[in-house]
Amino acid sequence: MGADLKKKKVTTIHEQYVQERAVVSQQNAKKKKYLVRRLTVFFIFACVLTGYLISSIFSQASAVEQKQKELQKLEAQLEKMQEDQTILEEQIQKLNDDEYLGQLARKYYYLSDDNEIIFDLPEEEESGSN
Repeated sequence: MGADLKKKKVTTIHEQYVQERAVVSQQNAKKKKYLVRRLTVFFIFACVLTGYLISSIFSQASAVEQKQKELQKLEAQLEKMQEDQTILEEQIQKLNDDEYLGQLARKYYYLSDDNEIIFDLPEEEESGSN
C-alpha cells in the first residue's frame, strides 16, 4: 500500500520538454522493437540458409563417396580386362605358330602326325570302383 501512496503523490508535469522526451522514448522503443524483429527475421533466414548449405554439403559428400566407390570398381574391372587382353594377345601369338596349331589339332580333332597312331582311352571315373 505504501507504493500506491507514493504514486498518487507524484504529479506529472505537462511541459513541452517532458512531452518531447516521452515521444522520443516511445520512438526509441518502437525502433528497438523493429530492430529486434528484423534481427529475428535475419537470424531465421540465416539458420534456414545454413541448414540448406549443410544438407547440400552432406549430399555432395555422399555423391563423391559413391563416385569414388564406382571409380574403384571400374579400376578393378579395367585391371581385369587388361589382364584378359594380355592373355588373349599371348594366345594370338601362339595361334600364329604352326607347331601349336598342330598340337591343338591332334588334341581336339584326333589328327595324327606322320607315323603316329592314335589311341582313344576311356576316361577314368572318379568313383573308387574298378
